[in-house]
Amino acid sequence: MKAVNKRNITVIAVIVFLAFLAIERTTRSEPESVPAMEQQGSSKTESGAGKGLLAPAFTLQGVNGESYSVEGAREKAVLVNFWASWCEPCQQEAPALNALALKYKDVLDVYGINVTSQDYKPNAERFVRKYMLAFPVMYDLKGEVFDKYKGAVFPTNVLVDKNGVIAEVILGLLSPEELEKKIIALTGS
Repeated sequence: MKAVNKRNITVIAVIVFLAFLAIERTTRSEPESVPAMEQQGSSKTESGAGKGLLAPAFTLQGVNGESYSVEGAREKAVLVNFWASWCEPCQQEAPALNALALKYKDVLDVYGINVTSQDYKPNAERFVRKYMLAFPVMYDLKGEVFDKYKGAVFPTNVLVDKNGVIAEVILGLLSPEELEKKIIALTGS
């Protein structure tokens, strides 16, 4: 009888602990996974990782030695792709991103940002060579840019319009057709 009581108490303790975690998670001011997709900015002068907000500014050096920036208004819309070499969806997405970058090069810049703080740079370099990425690739060595965008998963694609405002944040893999529809909507092409 004592063993049954101990087991029941243990089960109740686990249930209470899980309920506590669930309640804590829902009451946090910043959700862990998809904040950028659901936030609506009140003003296009406010910067942040949410839809309708100015994209957080950054400048990174590309593997070609040039510097690339996202900050305010620009001539073309931009798709910022955060990836890691070990990420299978990133591997699946790479050929489609190449094709879309080439197809929409007149109206869209694609920036590939390896979140090197969560990867191994030699593997990332092999990834770039293997997929012959046709767009600028940068290394976010400390994960600072990924953090600015409240990155949670790989891949994360951030669509930024010509005014520098985030149109959408896509967490995870979309089919090439779905991604192209979003690019068409963003660029008006």
